[in-house]
Amino acid sequence: MMADRTDATKLVEIKKVSKYFKVSEGTLKAVNEVNIDIYRGETLGLVGESGCGKSTFGKTLIGIYHPTKGTIIYHTADGKPMEINKKTLFSYSKMAQIIFQDPYSSLDPRMTVADIIEEGMIIHKMYDRKKRRERVYELLELVGLNKEHANRFAHEFSGGQRQRIGIARALAIEPEFIVCDEPISALDVSIQSQIINLLHDLQKKLNLTYLFIAHDLNIVKYISDRIAVMYLGNIVELATSKELYGNTLHPYSQALLSAVPIPDPDKEAQKQRQILTGDVPSPINTPKGCPFAGRCPYVMDICRQEKPVLEMKQGHLVACHKVTK
Repeated sequence: MMADRTDATKLVEIKKVSKYFKVSEGTLKAVNEVNIDIYRGETLGLVGESGCGKSTFGKTLIGIYHPTKGTIIYHTADGKPMEINKKTLFSYSKMAQIIFQDPYSSLDPRMTVADIIEEGMIIHKMYDRKKRRERVYELLELVGLNKEHANRFAHEFSGGQRQRIGIARALAIEPEFIVCDEPISALDVSIQSQIINLLHDLQKKLNLTYLFIAHDLNIVKYISDRIAVMYLGNIVELATSKELYGNTLHPYSQALLSAVPIPDPDKEAQKQRQILTGDVPSPINTPKGCPFAGRCPYVMDICRQEKPVLEMKQGHLVACHKVTK
């Protein structure tokens, strides 16, 4: 299976999407000209260091932020392309939802669980009151809770239970596409696997498509069909999960994977980690050439002058002069 997935049906097309923020020092380029397609029924993992723009990209893709430049096109169930803009955003919000990172701050403490889950159905005028309440009970059962929880408040639940409520809220209006913005990073390790398995089961049962944002590469490998690696707001490598882990091409991806712990103590002791030197460039004053040039052990003159573009190489899409030249 190739990284461009030419045999699959596109659900979301992201064309040269950038998201910039005006700050006192200038313009912060959080996401920079991302070109990527997400295919119906897959899980696309998105990994990178903290602060690289993963969550900003996810929120831009879902419509929380409006892209500074570029185009997002969503292919509806009947095959019609819909460009996401202010006019189409309300319709798009019924097809695409988000599960937030922090289950504590993302749930309104003044609302009952039933009100939280029901809110989206009310906004989109789905069902009558009785049917909405029945739907709330169904969703609670679906995510591993029960209908007795409907009249409680968020603060009465554990972190894992709150995230299940967040998942139920995202599913309430029957979306096809869900952005999972680091949905397990705020949870205890003992709970993380339960939420991952729940998401996996829901995907199969409801035919969902995920963008799964995370920094835990073992989790991303387990749940993802393809994985995109982001550095300083740029996608630097994209491949199937198997290909990325079996034949990593970009130096930044290699450094990330070398930091993943191995559960075998003997193999872990023998493993050679790639330690990156230098500092991450400022997203306000981005370098002229490759954004990774200042930390790359294989940097060449062309890297400091010309920004590499994503090109197909050995079944990967990779942006690296060393690999593509």
